[in-house]
Amino acid sequence: MKITALLSDTPLNAVLIGLCFGVLLILPWLHLLPADSALHLSAYWVTLIGKIMCFALVALALDLVWGYAGILSLGHGLYFALGAYAFGMYLMREASGDQLPDFMRFLSWTELPWYWVGTEHFLWAMALVVLVPGVIAFIFGFFAFRSKIKGVYFSIITQAMTFAAALLFFRNETGFGGNNGFTGFKTILGLDITSALMRASLCFITAVVLLLCFVALRHLMNRPYGRVLGAVRDGENRLQFLGYRTLWYKLSAWVISAIIAGIAGALYVPQSGIINPSEMNPVNSIEMAVWVAAGGRGTLIGPILGAGLINALKTYFTVAYPEVWLLILGGLFIVVTIFLPKGVIGLFDRFKKERD
Repeated sequence: MKITALLSDTPLNAVLIGLCFGVLLILPWLHLLPADSALHLSAYWVTLIGKIMCFALVALALDLVWGYAGILSLGHGLYFALGAYAFGMYLMREASGDQLPDFMRFLSWTELPWYWVGTEHFLWAMALVVLVPGVIAFIFGFFAFRSKIKGVYFSIITQAMTFAAALLFFRNETGFGGNNGFTGFKTILGLDITSALMRASLCFITAVVLLLCFVALRHLMNRPYGRVLGAVRDGENRLQFLGYRTLWYKLSAWVISAIIAGIAGALYVPQSGIINPSEMNPVNSIEMAVWVAAGGRGTLIGPILGAGLINALKTYFTVAYPEVWLLILGGLFIVVTIFLPKGVIGLFDRFKKERD
């Protein structure tokens, strides 16, 4: 039995996945309980859970192109950061009111750059969250896939593009805050961003978006489109011989994946309180690939689990033993690659086969 069947075709597994998402939808509201309540969730924990769910959303996006289409991206941190910056522009405009953002006044700017026009409007900011990663992914993907760049060469190009973007955003004259990025957020739609209700709401919205994306992608992958993506991964030349235009299948998956990553970034920035070019660090994109590999490629639920487990470990070790975290991460990736090629989810498949 395949892992995908194990995860989606049995009622028991559907119930377990439903329960997990149900817990994620309930947890944010525990933050609104009295502080002396045994079930109260502190601001630290509700924010941490929200951020980890944002990372899980990126892992889900990466699994679409790597797990199903066989396209390994080492640059999804770029799309995540672009979505964060797009929504961060709105948050900065909210914080500055009728004046220029603080970093622009510090640099003696006298007017907003043209690409900041309209960012004071929430709906336009939401449109930018989708359009900016989507358009850039379309342009890059079209030329890359049309040139038939594959394998490690494609991965290196995505990483190089992310690094180049980080260098660009580090420059003060680009109008994105330079090294410091965006911070000092105060309100969303006029509501205090630090209030308990807003924290709980942002965490809840992140859980809802994660659930909707999971359900939508699971439905899509069970359709002929998903089967064609799998055929692209396993034998693209044979598929082209049968008359399929694989360019558009790969490009559409790439754009959808970039948009989901951008939405994750937009949800991340108000919960973290900051966005700067360090989010485009190539190491971050490599970590995203580790989340997917550790959880189980081509399963959708596996990358969500992998992102949750690894970021939980990261939260502990970067505080208790910060100097060894990267060693642990590298060791984990080696162990998963050698002993768990199907990730943590593969253990369930192995257990199922042993029982049968």
